[in-house]
Formats: sequence, C-alpha cells, structure tokens
Amino acid sequence: MVYKLVCLGNPLLDIQFDVTKEYLDKYGLKENDAILVEEKHMPIFDDGLKDPSVKLVAGGAAQNTARGAQYLLPEISVVYFGSVGNDKYAEKLHEANKSVGLATRYQVQPDIGTGKCAALINGPNRSLATDLGAANHFKPSHLQKPENWELVEKASFFYIGGFHLTVSPEAIILLGKHAAENNKDFVINFSAPFIAQFFKDPLDQVVPYADYIICNESEAAAYAESHDLKDKSLVEVATYIAKLPKVNSKKPRTVIFTQGLDPTLVVRVDAQGEAQISEIVVHPLAADKVVDTNGAGDAFAAGFVAGLVQGKDLFENIDIGQWLAAESIQQVGPSYPFPKKTYPGKKN
Repeated sequence: MVYKLVCLGNPLLDIQFDVTKEYLDKYGLKENDAILVEEKHMPIFDDGLKDPSVKLVAGGAAQNTARGAQYLLPEISVVYFGSVGNDKYAEKLHEANKSVGLATRYQVQPDIGTGKCAALINGPNRSLATDLGAANHFKPSHLQKPENWELVEKASFFYIGGFHLTVSPEAIILLGKHAAENNKDFVINFSAPFIAQFFKDPLDQVVPYADYIICNESEAAAYAESHDLKDKSLVEVATYIAKLPKVNSKKPRTVIFTQGLDPTLVVRVDAQGEAQISEIVVHPLAADKVVDTNGAGDAFAAGFVAGLVQGKDLFENIDIGQWLAAESIQQVGPSYPFPKKTYPGKKN
C-alpha cells in the first residue's frame, strides 16, 4: 500500500458547543485561543456533552488536515499517525475517518482514554481547550515498526501538526530526517500561539527540517515575541523564519502566514538567499455564509498539501487552501461539504 502523504498529530474527539463570553471568563479562557487544560478546566467536557448544541467531530488539528487532504485526493492517498485509547471515543474516530477514506495507523494505549477537545463557540469566535489523554503518549517506536516504517519510506510528503511538539518532538525529527535525506517535502504547521511561547526549544529543533511552514498572524506574533525579534512585522518575521538554517539545502524554505480575510503572506528564500515576498488576496465570502470558523486553518493546510501532492505550483496550492477553507467555514465544525465538491481551478 502506498500513501503519498503521511500526517502526524494528536487525534482528538472534538466536543463542540455554543457558549457565552461569560462562560469563557468563568474558566479564564480567551476567544480565538487554544490551551491545554488544567484540572480547573475539566468540567468543561461534561458541560459540553450535556449541552443541547453539542456536536461530536473526529478532530485534532492534523487529523482535520489529513481528512481534508484525503477529501481532495484520490483514494488511498493519506495515512495518519497518532495515539488513542481503547474506548468508544476511539471507535467514533475510526468510524469518522473510514467514512471519508482516511487511513489511520493509531498507536493504542490500553489504560489511557482517547484525547478530547472542547471547541467553545461564541458567535464567529472559538476557543479550544484540550485534554490530550492518549494522544500525549505517542512514541517514535510506533513509526519504526516495520509495517509502519514501510509506509513512511513509500510516502513522498509529510505534514506535521505543531501540537505534536508537546508530545513527541523525537517522532517529528525522525520523519524530518527521513524527508531531508530523501529530498521529500516536509510541512510543519505552528498550530497555536502557545507552541512558540512554551515549546520554543522543541519548535526550534524541528524547524531546520521544514520545507514549508504554515501559521497564522497570532502564531507569528507569538513566535516573534518568544524569539525576541526586534521587528515584529509579519513580513520581517516570515523572512526571519524563511532564512533560518535548513537541513535539506536542495529545497528552498517557504513560509506561509494566513491572516483570516486579509491576504495570505508568502515568503520564499531563493538560491541566492534573497527573500521573495508575495501576498495572495483571499477569495471573498459573504458574511451570512459563514457558519463556523473552527478548523479553517486546518482546511487551508489540507488544500495546500493536497496541491503539493498533486504537483501543482505554490500559488495554486495556496489558492486550493483558501478555497477549501472557505468551503469548510460554511460547515459545522472542522468539516468538509458533502456531496463532495471539486476544486474549480485557480481564477486569475
């Protein structure tokens, strides 16, 4: 079996429900933020399961992206690695992924529950509170099992969710080294501001393997702050990251900053070490069509990596990402429209 794209991340059951600003304040949560829960946050999950607005979705950022990439690609294109428990929540994840044709190679933790994420929706804003559970116990040894490493060796593209930096940087580096040594494309998403703030060292260890880095403006600002950059403008931060040392010198590094409805910023360093800077206007979408922005960034990444796998050029890959993100935010949760839609092609 040959899967062109291997994704690694933290599989979670998303428990999504509507809340008020007062509810967020009660737990010290911010809109449009993501945290790992402390004990004081644990009641949120029970609150969600009891809420009449609750929706259960097979989630985790990288798994959302893996599902989205498989949505756009031919059958048997994507395989996803992560760690789950041996429980009903894992069964729901298997069912959800099977329904969209996504192959999974989960490491199963017999004594630890499947991870979960409360997606707290307040109008167009969302706040994510995550209990990693079994997802927090993924080991590189699972990738190194012969039947799994065979899939790694046959793949040509790798996508890593930044949240996995809290779990197993060793596993990310294992894949990064393989990609660099074999001139394969390696994509990293910073995923959340707290990654750059509190997991700076693991992030700095994996960036040298990245051919493509995706993040949003909040994550870029957190990176600039944690790395004491004097000029914190998005262009300068993207240029700084693009010019960082790189293990595979055969490929340029490309940094992509999404900014919601504002243009997507792209910085690529050429062979002479000069930064090539571009801005790509986001396709307009009427406000009354926006249902839920949760997972929009994951959908963008899905479209982008799907384009990579298909051999399309950089700017069409970004266009595919923007298109799929626009489709996703018209759905409830980090989901994609059914009946399945096909990318209409890049418009000039």
